[in-house]
Amino acid sequence: MPRRQSTRREIHFAHPNGAKPGWSTTHRLAQLSRKRQEVIRPALERPREFVLLPVRETAKRLNSDPATILRIVRGLGFASYGEFKSYLHDLSAAHATSLERMQSPGDRHSINGQMQAAIENDAENLQALRTSTDFGRLAAVASRVWKARRVYVLGGDLATSIVDYTTYHLVLLGILAIPATTAGRIVHLLRSVARGDMVIAISFGRGLRSTVEGLQEARRRGAFCVGISDTYVSPLAEAADEVFLAPVRTPSFGMAYAAPMALINALITGCALANRRRTLSILKEVEAEQKFGSRWYSPGV
Repeated sequence: MPRRQSTRREIHFAHPNGAKPGWSTTHRLAQLSRKRQEVIRPALERPREFVLLPVRETAKRLNSDPATILRIVRGLGFASYGEFKSYLHDLSAAHATSLERMQSPGDRHSINGQMQAAIENDAENLQALRTSTDFGRLAAVASRVWKARRVYVLGGDLATSIVDYTTYHLVLLGILAIPATTAGRIVHLLRSVARGDMVIAISFGRGLRSTVEGLQEARRRGAFCVGISDTYVSPLAEAADEVFLAPVRTPSFGMAYAAPMALINALITGCALANRRRTLSILKEVEAEQKFGSRWYSPGV
């Protein structure tokens, strides 16, 4: 009889302050006794049900007592129950489905109001990106792009558009950038990844499996790994040498990519300026093609 596949949700921990000490299901939960693991697991698998509860109510829902819950929370590496609740909030946001986002209270507003809210949300996401991004770290990654043997850019589903946009501009600068947007292509390309390569993985929310596992494999092979997500709860934060966050919040059912695209634009700008002489040399050839190339429309031709 075939073995029944587990439907248990995999849980990834990330440091509240953005560091990456390797918080993962196997690492942190393994520090607890089996009994305590089973006590806290419902809160980690269904964070939306617990994110607003005080510790006493959480203990009651988990058939435990407040003192035990606090000990478990500290055993998971959180300094306080409030910090644990913040983590549950991030976890619930990362695992939210399109239906759950669409059923938020905002959908009772007029269509006009919701469209305006979408643009206002983009502006808020951009502001959050601007204030939270460490541009010194981003500049260091941009400089490192030129030193990489090859740059692989991983991402699928909705992130496919960002992967294509990123690789198009890197190739325009003369950088050997290779896109991978399907599970099969990621698997096959990762066999050629080695030390000296850079791998950029882009995925939001809980993370697309092929993208996450691709970055994990790249890390195992010694590549320099960069993760782009919207939360440190993302498993990309564990596998990446550098991780950058770009909010994708939206009042609608999908994800808003204004902030991720702005982050990529900043990275591309950094790449162009990090090797200015090479960039200007390439752009002289680009200019000639843009002025006289046959692929551009000219009236009467």
